[in-house]
Amino acid sequence: MLTNYYRFITISYMIRKVKESDIKPISDIYNYYIENTTFTFEQTSLSLNEMEARIKKISESFPYLVREDEGEVTGYAYANTWKERSSYNKTVEISIYLKNGTQGKGRGKELLKSLLDELYNNQFHLLIAGIVQPNDVSVKTFEHFGFRKVGQFTEVGFKMNKWLDVGYWELLLNKKSQN
Repeated sequence: MLTNYYRFITISYMIRKVKESDIKPISDIYNYYIENTTFTFEQTSLSLNEMEARIKKISESFPYLVREDEGEVTGYAYANTWKERSSYNKTVEISIYLKNGTQGKGRGKELLKSLLDELYNNQFHLLIAGIVQPNDVSVKTFEHFGFRKVGQFTEVGFKMNKWLDVGYWELLLNKKSQN
């Protein structure tokens, strides 16, 4: 007689505002992308002091969220200044990074949804996402929430011995998807 045993696993996670203890794991996540991918155009890893200064500056004015799975930081998302001119103050650029190996499980969508809620509640108007091409996973994640492609710069960056394009997606929050 065969007996099937099912094991149910409860995974606890939370999405919360960034705190000082997140600097090291955020730095580790981002430095992986700097050193191993073309998804950021930075080419030199950041020190903990550099990351701390960035997080502090951004989080003073914009939402900066962290995803924690069973006590481990597995991703983060934030909004930042699009352009310095005052007329752009309701337009922000957003970024999401997941710890390598944790992608493909809906974490990016959950982070993005939480960030969208924060931005909507803070009455921002237009969100912009720049995505190095190709990156079908990121494109699908943003388009799931109603972002639409509005342009692409050709060969705008050079990293890992190749020229790279960057596409731009936008979302008007007054037309925000309810997904």
